[in-house]
Amino acid sequence: MRLGEHEYALTTTWTGNLGTGTSGYRAYARDVTIEVAGKPALAASADKPFRGDPSRWNPEDLLIAALSECHLLSYLHACVVAGVVVVSYSDDAHGVMVEDGRSGGAFREVTLNPRVVVAEAGMLDAARRAHDDAHRMCFIANSVNFPVHHRAVITALGE
Repeated sequence: MRLGEHEYALTTTWTGNLGTGTSGYRAYARDVTIEVAGKPALAASADKPFRGDPSRWNPEDLLIAALSECHLLSYLHACVVAGVVVVSYSDDAHGVMVEDGRSGGAFREVTLNPRVVVAEAGMLDAARRAHDDAHRMCFIANSVNFPVHHRAVITALGE
C-alpha cells in the first residue's frame, strides 16, 4: 500500500435462504449481514419495493448515510481549521434514485440539509464557507457520479 492509500474491508453474508435458495424470485429473503472486524454487525436487506425487509438498512440508505456522515466529519474539520466552534450539527439527508426500466437505475442526486449551531454570531460567515470546503474534502462525495447538494441552515448559539 502506498502512502496516502487506504484500504477498507468488510464481509457481506446473505442470510435469506428460506429453504430452497434462489429457486424462484419470491422463494428467498433479501436479508444480509454486513460485518467489519471489531464493529457490531449491521442487519441489511433490499429496499421494500424490491422485496426487502423495511426494518433493515438497505444499500440506498447506506449510500446516503455515507454521504451525510462524510460531509459532517469533513465539515467539523473545516470548521476547526477556520476557527469556527460548532456546538451542534444534524442533517436530514434526502436522495432521489430513478429506476431505468431495465432492472437497474441510479441516484439522480442527494441533498444534505445540515442544521448547524455555532458558538458565536461572528462565526456565521466562516461556518457557511466551511460547507464548500467540506464538500471538496469529502471522499464519498468525490466518489459518486451524481450531484451532492448541501442546503445548510446555520445559527449562532442563543439565536
